[in-house]
Amino acid sequence: MPNSAQQWRDRILYQDDQVIVLDKPYGLPVHYGTKTTDHLELYLPLIAGDRPEPPRLAHRLDKDTAGCLVLARDAAAAARLGAMFLDGRVQKTYWAVVLGRPRGDGGVIDMPLLKVRVPGTSKMLVDVAGKPALTRWERLDGADGLSLLELHPRTGRMHQLRAHCAYMAMPILGDPIYGAQMPPPVPLHLLARSIRFPRLDCSGAEIIATAPPPPHFMATLARMGVTGSGVAA
Repeated sequence: MPNSAQQWRDRILYQDDQVIVLDKPYGLPVHYGTKTTDHLELYLPLIAGDRPEPPRLAHRLDKDTAGCLVLARDAAAAARLGAMFLDGRVQKTYWAVVLGRPRGDGGVIDMPLLKVRVPGTSKMLVDVAGKPALTRWERLDGADGLSLLELHPRTGRMHQLRAHCAYMAMPILGDPIYGAQMPPPVPLHLLARSIRFPRLDCSGAEIIATAPPPPHFMATLARMGVTGSGVAA
């Protein structure tokens, strides 16, 4: 985990006067919860620069999901980014290593998700009473009973990618809620790989940021024989 201001600044993937895209570390919650006292918001003052207030979350990632996280540098930017996420103007791309090989090389998972309580946590179930949820997927590579998928969520439901992959009998490696976790515990292999959305300065330009896989993800890709500059970029 980064422990200095410079190490946190080194994780900035993109920055302008209104927006920061940060490479969120694996295993760090984005905000305070009843089960944790260490969270990302504690470290945001380290990347505030000359601003009187730290950047604020424009969306969230699960604790064990690494990669691209969008931050607003002030309240006005937060409101505009929130509207972009709500309107579907933010294009999110994820990578996941899943168990097995899916049927085909790509497709669409269009299954509603319903939030339910289970002992100790909440999870999402495919249920006709749930909210619409749509994920596009593509198989990029695979070996040794594992597949590397690229996932494009078109909605933003809690645990959407994890629940959709599990429903399609290709659970994400290391998922203790939706997968078949086996000892020893394996970290979740889900990465917010890239994000793309319009700049807030009305210039017509776009912000595009890409996060490298965290070490445990890279090690698995190496074992699968997935290598190259495009992986680490």
